[in-house]
Amino acid sequence: MKKALVLFSGGIDSTTCLAMAIDKYGAKNVIALSVSYGQKHLKEIEASDKIAAFYGVEHLKLDLGEIFKNSNCSLLSSSPKSIPELSYAEQLKRTEGMPVSTYVPFRNGLFISAAASMAISQECEVIYYGAHSDDAARNAYPDCSEEFNLAMGEAIYIGSGRRLKLEAPFVRKTKTDVVKKGLELKAPYELTWSCYAGGDKPCGKCGTCIDRARAFALNGVEDPALK
Repeated sequence: MKKALVLFSGGIDSTTCLAMAIDKYGAKNVIALSVSYGQKHLKEIEASDKIAAFYGVEHLKLDLGEIFKNSNCSLLSSSPKSIPELSYAEQLKRTEGMPVSTYVPFRNGLFISAAASMAISQECEVIYYGAHSDDAARNAYPDCSEEFNLAMGEAIYIGSGRRLKLEAPFVRKTKTDVVKKGLELKAPYELTWSCYAGGDKPCGKCGTCIDRARAFALNGVEDPALK
């Protein structure tokens, strides 16, 4: 039986990937993998639990926080930096084209590599992850780019003995496209969490909150998580 593993944060992008994988393979043949890495917004792990339970999929968890303990990335609880309350476009003006302060060093590379090992052990044929073009734009998150995806995909395919593929269905699409697909699949967006600030409620001001609001607005619907 063919199986899929989904890198699953509990946010909009990964939840849409999970819905797509379930639509193709069936819930019994899909594994969700959530990773803790010292992030301030641990509420996303709580969201991932709720969504995995909603779908009835196997839910694995991995803690990679030790790897990032010396990073000064503002997304991490160990960092004294504040989460920027700006759109990514505004942040990039300040970084002069360098990755934004919430870029966790090579996070997707690490996550995908760990997921590949686990997927092979679980006899999966594909890994899904939710990289999209808005995050890759102008080098905000370089490990969300199409070039990165192609390189990692080739390495995983070769390194797995040509058994495992990497799938980023939105790598050429926008977050608006992600939400459109999720709405078609009736993804439980009311259970998702995106905000980076780590509070009890979405701040509405960080880059990911701004992107999320825009994606729902451009689809002409209210964000179900805010109802």
